[in-house]
Amino acid sequence: MGVKLTELLPRKQIEFDSLANKTIAIDASNMLYQFLSSIRQPDGTPLMDSKRRITSHLVGTFSRLSNLMERGIKVCVVLDGKPPILKIKEIEERELKKQLAAEKLSKAMEEENIKDVYKYSKQTIRLTPQVVLEAKELMLAMGIPVIQAPSEAEAQAAFMCEKGDVYAVASSDQDCLLFGAPRQITNLTLSQRKKLPSGGTVKTNPELIELKEVLNSLGINQDQLIVLAILIGTDFNEGIHRVGPKTALKLVKQYKDFDKLFKEVKAEFNWKQVYAVFKSMPIMKNYQLKWKEPDVDKIKKLLVKEHDFSEERVDKTLEKITKKKPGQKGLGQFF
Repeated sequence: MGVKLTELLPRKQIEFDSLANKTIAIDASNMLYQFLSSIRQPDGTPLMDSKRRITSHLVGTFSRLSNLMERGIKVCVVLDGKPPILKIKEIEERELKKQLAAEKLSKAMEEENIKDVYKYSKQTIRLTPQVVLEAKELMLAMGIPVIQAPSEAEAQAAFMCEKGDVYAVASSDQDCLLFGAPRQITNLTLSQRKKLPSGGTVKTNPELIELKEVLNSLGINQDQLIVLAILIGTDFNEGIHRVGPKTALKLVKQYKDFDKLFKEVKAEFNWKQVYAVFKSMPIMKNYQLKWKEPDVDKIKKLLVKEHDFSEERVDKTLEKITKKKPGQKGLGQFF
């Protein structure tokens, strides 16, 4: 999901304290996929309540956002809207891969192959409308502004960042930079541990990526950055065969005429259509960022009554984010 330019980008590790009193826009889809992928039982299946309804997204949302709130970070969340037409093919391909993974998962379960069950169960993740709706309900109950983008959430978040209404966009891929976000923050998780595909973990810290520094470091402009991403591959097009980030950087510097560039690499798509998606993505200009006090009753109804969360642990977290006592530690498991 999203374009990956990681190896090219200058970045700097930051401390959570440096984000206190700053507003961060979070890409909801990006965040929820992380929760559905990483918050799982030992056999790879997602957390569920007594009615076997998935709750991994609620555990992650309540844990991460309450911890950020406790740290004095003002968060708002942006939801995806209607995907661009060029993204339909990518969505269809993802669905096919999920169906193939589901078949392999079924076989692994029959053979009681725990390793493969864990592997393929993560590959069948779907961000369903119900998951998004429940997460949105929880965020609003927590008093967090939720912005509905007309199309791509990262484009909307980037616009909000450009306007100065938010300090940075929190996301794990670099689409927001292509949409013009001045600042991006990665690894915005208080666990400080990131799960690897192998099942292990690695220590992580929040990192700040600044668009101006990226362009200066690479010696290119914003339009060249977009073309570089198109060469590698985005959600809206397949990349050029055997062209990685470093090769793409050389090409955008070598060719000032993009038509000649894409002709030279024998692109089998209309690069101008992809470029136009990044330059003219629909955004909402009349959004409002208003924070409210957490609605304790609504939160407990959703988490405790409807989804079997531990009332004692939910209460402890609510005490932290409503009383805002300094120096209190973060949230543990909910079940």
